[in-house]
Amino acid sequence: MDKKLGVYICSGCDIGNSVDVEKLLTVAREEYKVPVCIQHANLCSQKGVELIRKDTREQGVNAVVVAACSPRVHFDTFSFDPSVFVERVNLREHVAWSHVPKEEDTQMLAEDYVRMGIVKATKAHPPTPYKEDIAKTILVIGGGISGMTSALEAAKTGYRVVLVEKAPILGGWMRRWYKQLPQKPPYKNLQDIDIDKTVNAVKANPDIVVFTAAEIESIAGQPGSFDVSIRQNGKAISQRIGSIVVATGWKPYDAGKVEGFGFGQYPNVINNVMMEDIAVQGKGQIRRPSDNKEVQSIVFVQCVGSRDKNHLPYCSSVCCLASLKQASYVRNSNPDAKVYIIYKDMRTPGQYEIFYKDRQTDNGIFLTKGDVAGIAENPDKSLTVNVKNTLLGEDISIKADMVVLATGMVPATDASILNLQYRQGKELPLLKYGFPDSNFICFPYETQRTAIYAAGCVRQPAESKTCKDDATGAALKTIQALELETQGAAVHPRAGDLSYPIFFMQKCTSCKRCTEECPFGAIDEDEKGTPKPNPNRCRRCGVCMGACPERIISFENYSVDIVSSMLKSIEVPEEDEEKPRILVLACENDAYPAFDIAGINRTTYNANMRIIPVRCLGSVNIVWIADALSRGIDGIMLIGCKYGDDYQCHFVRGSELANKRMENLKEVLQRLVLEPERVQVKELAIAEYDKIPEIMNDFMAKITEIGPNPYKSF
Repeated sequence: MDKKLGVYICSGCDIGNSVDVEKLLTVAREEYKVPVCIQHANLCSQKGVELIRKDTREQGVNAVVVAACSPRVHFDTFSFDPSVFVERVNLREHVAWSHVPKEEDTQMLAEDYVRMGIVKATKAHPPTPYKEDIAKTILVIGGGISGMTSALEAAKTGYRVVLVEKAPILGGWMRRWYKQLPQKPPYKNLQDIDIDKTVNAVKANPDIVVFTAAEIESIAGQPGSFDVSIRQNGKAISQRIGSIVVATGWKPYDAGKVEGFGFGQYPNVINNVMMEDIAVQGKGQIRRPSDNKEVQSIVFVQCVGSRDKNHLPYCSSVCCLASLKQASYVRNSNPDAKVYIIYKDMRTPGQYEIFYKDRQTDNGIFLTKGDVAGIAENPDKSLTVNVKNTLLGEDISIKADMVVLATGMVPATDASILNLQYRQGKELPLLKYGFPDSNFICFPYETQRTAIYAAGCVRQPAESKTCKDDATGAALKTIQALELETQGAAVHPRAGDLSYPIFFMQKCTSCKRCTEECPFGAIDEDEKGTPKPNPNRCRRCGVCMGACPERIISFENYSVDIVSSMLKSIEVPEEDEEKPRILVLACENDAYPAFDIAGINRTTYNANMRIIPVRCLGSVNIVWIADALSRGIDGIMLIGCKYGDDYQCHFVRGSELANKRMENLKEVLQRLVLEPERVQVKELAIAEYDKIPEIMNDFMAKITEIGPNPYKSF
């Protein structure tokens, strides 16, 4: 489209006291011939915004450059007609609040930011959303308390729900429990299982279609238009689905894998699930398996295989509560029975602490911290439990009729649950503990497959009340995804983004890098290796753009050409001026906000830095590095999210991929006859804004040591 630019510079919030705003307007008028250039003392005010709106209506301005505060604030304030492209230039946090006012370097920094903003506004276009017919139907896989809750909550909002359960009946694990933990004040008494109430509500809801004794045969397509095949009684049933909740639950860890406890060897050593079966069969009366004798003494051993690097490294959160609950079974059925609970730490989150304290008042329940050194069977089938490192300060031996091992919860993420027809695999990618979150710190419920959300114990170990809350959240996310898909917009973390990657297939070499590196399975490929994009699977991170050696992938408002043009607009002083230029490509999720926070705290750092926000370090194409260095830029820093086992990269693998790609950069630097130290990759969490001056100063010291970029003279 034909562009008519308008540049609007705010002089408020110390911007006017820090830089010469008139000179910034001169850059726009004289260097870029921008027809509409206006200064305003309070651009975010009603009068300031109306001034811009008036120009879009009456002057035909359709590309607006707002040089004021960070693009992370006043987002709605500076939103205009969708046909108007808006570029935000950060003069407040990144110039006025973080550099010495009225200095030459500060002024040059502000002018470069204005140049980059104008260039981007010239090159970029308002994105045209990808739209297709959206199926307003939600698939829920799993008919336990989590799955049924998700189904009911979604149906309440008017959405159609398809619920698939592999068992013949709904209810899941709660059908096997004798009692449940306290769900309401005073949080001291066990409650009856009320799962049938939930099951009946699901069956009675006209917006929920239930398939029991059924499994997912395949899921093809993309969010909003998943083609799902359900196998039931040997028959395939097709459903068009918009978004999905995976609530497949959990299974107990195999206690037989943990040596020294006698599970599978001694009949009276059982796990906590088997204990529930005994309670249900005996209607609360606890009898030992070997001879059906009523239990007079019992030992509960906590963390069997849990919090153990050789088995389950994590805490399953509910095992302590399960043992306290089952101890109550024993005491209620036989007031003379003795209960012993051996624990590493007692963990009873939230209101359940009240339940724990109440059990402590029962003189028939003995609790001690300790390590079980071994369990031996006696001739009468009783058991001797040897415990060391106790709170009593001495080793003890306990003779008991039965031992219950509290084993952890393992997510039910076995193969062939989803059977996704994705190039990157049939199931959800898993974290190191086997849970399918996308990013467990920042985005609960999310998985690495767009519009597919995890809920309940498949996402995290939890008791029933937490599972219900979890399932409600997942239902909300599926609805949010459907509504965004209807608009052609992205889900987290770029929620509402209407752009999507466009492929110039004529130049594609079928190298497969985009399909292999996409963190979200958004790109399939044909038999020749040619990419087959699925726009609604895309999170708009740009990792594919950074991966493509032919640079055929771009967004209408973010591309290799746009960023290259921006960095080329930076004024690079001659070598004898002794003003080095450092390009900082900062991830918009953690690094860029950290710079904002540094500015808010009036933290100063070197004014020779020029920051360009990128969607993710994974979107950085090596050509940007080559262009910057050949332009005369002295050094380049890529600053992104932390990654690793406890990663916080918002796009899962972006930072990691950037680091790997930078290893290939050595070839580019050798070709340019430049030192590899001129390019560095740094990790920075959003809360580490106070480290910015040190990071900047250290890098500047290294560049000073190396010397100016020799390409300055060309």
